[in-house]
Amino acid sequence: MGRGKVELKRIENKINRQVTFAKRRNGLLKKAYELSILCDAEVALIIFSNTGKLYEFCSSSSMPTTLERYHRYNYAAVEGSQPSTDSQNTYQEYLNLKTRVEMLQQSQRHVLGEDLGQLSNKDLEQLERQLDSSLRQIRSTRTQHMLDQLTELQQKEESLTEMNKSLRMKFEELGVALQTSWQSGQQQPDGFFHPVASNNSMPIRYNTVLPENAEPSTQHATGVVPGYRFDIGGT
Repeated sequence: MGRGKVELKRIENKINRQVTFAKRRNGLLKKAYELSILCDAEVALIIFSNTGKLYEFCSSSSMPTTLERYHRYNYAAVEGSQPSTDSQNTYQEYLNLKTRVEMLQQSQRHVLGEDLGQLSNKDLEQLERQLDSSLRQIRSTRTQHMLDQLTELQQKEESLTEMNKSLRMKFEELGVALQTSWQSGQQQPDGFFHPVASNNSMPIRYNTVLPENAEPSTQHATGVVPGYRFDIGGT
């Protein structure tokens, strides 16, 4: 009895799905290996499971080499109006930029003190000289910034000193003007030197009061007749 045709659809049972994935994955990897051996072909196989686990096979020395070759042929086989020469130039430019980025990243790691084990003594000495030169440049720039800030502060100090001197001169001139005005009597402060008003029309009356049993002609030794009282302004 022959084997029935399996319907291609997602297996709902989780255990059966995992068993089927493991069997067919191993079979696919085996077929890729056999194809590379029997036909002397360069084969690369990448599989991701539904949980994100990676399975791969590559017949060459490394997977990146095969992928780079794939990208190169993919650029060359792009359909369009661009000729193959332009595609090759574009891909070559991409490779140059990629190499430059990798070199810059490696140089940055070396400056940070990483991945130094692969460098020789000569390379380490050159890196040390480069760091010393960079450090001197940084210190020189920092010193220049400090000098610029000091010069700016000195200029502000001179400006404030001149302003202070100008205000002092104005204050002294104002004090001299006030003192001269007071001395000349042209301006007097409020509350000072108010003249007292006099009333000369105030009447002076003399009332004669004679004591009991006293003679009107009796006179005191001082010449003042006793019994006289002076009322000023009274009635």
